[in-house]
Amino acid sequence: MTTSAQAPGPATEKTFLGQPRQLSTLFSVEMWERFSFYGMQGILLIYLYYSVADGGLDMDRVAATSIVGAYGGLVYLSTILGAWLADRLIGPERTLFYAAIFVMAGHISLSVLPGLLGVGVGLVLIALGSGGVKANATSMVGTLYSRDDIRRDAGFSIYYLGINLGAFFGPLLTGLVQSNWGFHAGFALAAVGMAIGLTIYSTGRKNLPESAHHVPNPLPAERRLPMIIGAVAALVLVAVLALSGVLSADRLATIVVVITTLAAIGYFVVILRSKKITKVERSRVLSFIPMFIASAVFWSLYQQQFTVVTEYSDKQLNRQIFGWEMPVSWVQSINPVFIIILSGVFAALWTKLGTRQPSTPIKFALGTIVMGVAFLLFLPMASTVPNSAPLLGLVGVLFVFTIAELLISPVSLSLATKLAPDVFQTQMVALLFLSIALGTAMAGVLAEYYSDDNQVAYFGILGAIAIAVGIVLFLMAPFIKRLMSGVR
Repeated sequence: MTTSAQAPGPATEKTFLGQPRQLSTLFSVEMWERFSFYGMQGILLIYLYYSVADGGLDMDRVAATSIVGAYGGLVYLSTILGAWLADRLIGPERTLFYAAIFVMAGHISLSVLPGLLGVGVGLVLIALGSGGVKANATSMVGTLYSRDDIRRDAGFSIYYLGINLGAFFGPLLTGLVQSNWGFHAGFALAAVGMAIGLTIYSTGRKNLPESAHHVPNPLPAERRLPMIIGAVAALVLVAVLALSGVLSADRLATIVVVITTLAAIGYFVVILRSKKITKVERSRVLSFIPMFIASAVFWSLYQQQFTVVTEYSDKQLNRQIFGWEMPVSWVQSINPVFIIILSGVFAALWTKLGTRQPSTPIKFALGTIVMGVAFLLFLPMASTVPNSAPLLGLVGVLFVFTIAELLISPVSLSLATKLAPDVFQTQMVALLFLSIALGTAMAGVLAEYYSDDNQVAYFGILGAIAIAVGIVLFLMAPFIKRLMSGVR
C-alpha cells in the first residue's frame, strides 16, 4: 500500500527536478530502453518491405505492416506477464531488471541473426522484455508519491520527458547508422543503448523504495508448478500454430487484437470480482472502462506513426533538404522533439492549476478529439503524386499528434496508479497497457486499408470516428468522476 511515509513531501527529501530523487534512476533506464525501442522500430518496417538489393527482406507491405502492428501490440500485451511476475512472484524491481536483459538480447538477435530468423527471435524477446520494463517502471514511479501528492502528474510528465529523449535520439542515430552501414548495424546500436540503460539501472536499483522490492500478492508454492505447465503448453501451442501456417504474417495483427480484447475483458472481470478489493476500489475500476476504450481509439491512430505514417513518409513525403534526402526513420524523431519542448510546459501547467486543472476524463476526451483532428489535417496534403507532400506539413500534423499525446499518455500513467486497488497496483498499469496493445495492433490492422489512392477516405473516416468518441466521453465525464470516488 502506497502511503505518505513511502513518498515524503518535498520539504523532507532530496529531489530530482523537484521530484523524489529515485525518479532519476527510473527516468534514465526508461530513456535508454526507449532509445533502443524506437531506434529499432524506426527502421523495422522499411527493413521488412525494402528489396533485398537495398538490404531489406522484400516482404509484401500488408504482411510487413501486420508484423509491425502485431509486434507493437505484443509489447503492451506482455505487460500482463511483467505485472503478474511483479505482483505474484519476484516484485517490480527484479522483474524490471530481468526484462531489460531480454530487451538487450532481442536487439542483439536482430543485429546478428539473418532474415526472418532474426526478426522472429529478436521481436519476441524485445516484446516480452519491453512489457516487463514498461509495466514495472511505471508502477515504481507511482510508489514514489502518495495518492494526494500534487507533484504526481508533474512527476509522470518529467518521467515521460525521459521516454521521449530516448525516442528522439534513437531513430536519428539508428537511422543514420542504417543509411551508412546497413540495417544490422542500426539494430546493433539499439542493443548498445539498452546495455547502457541496464548498467545505469544496476547501479541505482538499491535506492528504490522498499515497496519496489515487495511482492504484494505472492503466489502460493503449490500453484507454481501448474503455472509453469500452463506456460509451456501455451508456447507449444504457439509453435504448432506457427508451423501449421495459422499464424501467417498477414494475420498477426488481427490475432493480437482478438487476444488483447479477450485479455482485457478477462482482466476487468478478475479485478472487479475479487474479494480483496473494497467497494470504493471497485467503483474506481469501473470508472476506468470508458477511458480504456478512448485510450484504445487514441492509440489506434497515434501508433500509425510506425505503419501508415512510415510508409507515407517513404513514398509520399518530400524529404529533400537542400539537395540531401533525410532518412525515413528521422520522421520518428519529430514527435519526440515536440514532447521534449512541451512536456515541461504541460507539467508546469498542471502544477500551476493544481485542483483547478481539468479532470482526467476531460483530458482523455480532449486528447481523443485532438487526435482525430490530426488525422483530418492529412486531407489538404492528399495526393497520388510520389514525394509531393511537404515536410513542414507533416511536421505540423505531428505537432497536433503531440498535443493529443500529452493530454492522454502521461496522465493515463498517473491515472492507472491512482485508480488501482492496493492488491492490483502493477496489474492495473498492465490493464492500461492493454488499451495501448489493442490500439497498436489495430494500427497494423487498419494499415491494410490504406493506399495512396484512398488517402481522403482513410484519414477522413478515422479522424471523424476519433472525434465522435471524444465527444461521447466528454458528455460522460460527470458520471465517470462520480465513479472515481474522489480521484481526479
